[in-house]
Amino acid sequence: MKQSLHLRMGHQLSMTPQLQQAIKLLQMSTLDLQQEIQQALESNIMLELEDEFDSFSSDEPLHDKKSDNLDLMHGSEGSQTDIPDDLPIDTSWDDIYEPEQDFEIAPDYEFGTIQEISNFDGEFESQRTTTLSLQAHLLEQLDLVSFSERDYAIAIAMIDSINTEGYLMTAVDDIFYSLREQLIDLELDEVHAVLHRIQYFDPAGVAAVDLSDCLRLQLQQLSDDTPHKADALILVTRHLDLLATHEQNKLVRKLAVTEEELDAIVALIRTLDPKPGEQIQSTLSEYVVPDVYVRKINDWWRVELNPEIAPKLRVNELYAGLIKKSDSSKDNTVMKEHLQEAKWFIKSLHSRNDTLLRVARCIVEKQTAFFEHGSIAMKSMVLRDVAEELELHESTISRVTTQKYMHTPNGIVEFKYFFSSHVLTDGGGECSSTAIRALIKELISNENVTKPLSDSKIAEFLKAKGINVARRTVAKYREAMFISSSSQRKRLL
Repeated sequence: MKQSLHLRMGHQLSMTPQLQQAIKLLQMSTLDLQQEIQQALESNIMLELEDEFDSFSSDEPLHDKKSDNLDLMHGSEGSQTDIPDDLPIDTSWDDIYEPEQDFEIAPDYEFGTIQEISNFDGEFESQRTTTLSLQAHLLEQLDLVSFSERDYAIAIAMIDSINTEGYLMTAVDDIFYSLREQLIDLELDEVHAVLHRIQYFDPAGVAAVDLSDCLRLQLQQLSDDTPHKADALILVTRHLDLLATHEQNKLVRKLAVTEEELDAIVALIRTLDPKPGEQIQSTLSEYVVPDVYVRKINDWWRVELNPEIAPKLRVNELYAGLIKKSDSSKDNTVMKEHLQEAKWFIKSLHSRNDTLLRVARCIVEKQTAFFEHGSIAMKSMVLRDVAEELELHESTISRVTTQKYMHTPNGIVEFKYFFSSHVLTDGGGECSSTAIRALIKELISNENVTKPLSDSKIAEFLKAKGINVARRTVAKYREAMFISSSSQRKRLL
């Protein structure tokens, strides 16, 4: 076999590092983007925030600025910086010096409310708050009760077995068998005794083994003169299954009460909390930061980028001026690389913001009815519609609309919310599945609780409006919205 060399021309698509960086920034969420920007600022000496050094000039010495500031402070007569030695006894500090206002009151013309606009540019700690967990809350109460060492060990094991809703997830027998090797001569009655003491901790109903036990514990902690307390205890301990299926006649016979008395008993039970552990929050509060704002100005919907999600970056002119074109030293080469990376990063960031704004404006233009009338007026739209309008690829639209949020008069919604499948109507048009869900939710919210609408009835109502939806489709949409069936929504009591 003879070896030979051939020259061939061809086209091949390759992703440059710049393109990879642009795609990476495009699909990032707001939180990920802020972390990426912070990391770039820390690793690249050529990058800086635009307003970081605006108050200082490189041509003016620092001591001159200090002297100028001192002149401004002491130049005017009667300045409040001239602090007297002593204040009158019958006066306070606020009587002589007016407190500085660190915020201004400005009207929000869009929503008709008054907001306090802070002049401080830092982040507020209240945006991310955490509270005491349920286990920590119970352990604090445990330290206030006089337990022996054996009982304290049993109580620790039980508290560890309580879930976030307040229920004991491990059976008492299992806890007993797991502690027998650690505690000599341990008896099952000791474990039950400790459980009874923990069940009277705050919140009421904690450490219950099931729903019936949880409701019983809460009823027992009510005062004895509470009306219908005794009948409510019988109902939750013996006939809770009849209450779940709303069998009113059987409950009247079992409890030997009238219908009016049964209504009062059920009303008392409904005041109880089936998940007492959730009263003690243990999750970290996360607030969604919108990427764009949509507001109506002079009958036009205006779309603006949120300036807080991506701070403006620029190249540090001082460091860039230190680069020597003809110098090939190691330090100069590193500075050139940092400068090029900084330019690429800023360009990719601008491209991301521009694409995000274009897609948001296209969505608002196509879904104007949603902003005017809500979800019930949503139009069917797919990624291809926006891609063809903006002459972009569908994958690009998919990246832009993932984990990006829009602040609208109807609330903060994800970009993906505006894309949905459609159902044909009798008139030959299309109806969005999101609008159908909104219609179903509106019908159910306005239904008679004693005679709730079945899926077939809802399908017939939609068909009367010209929307051809099968019963199983209605059931699928209803279950997707976590709405119970008609039999479970029925209220006879």
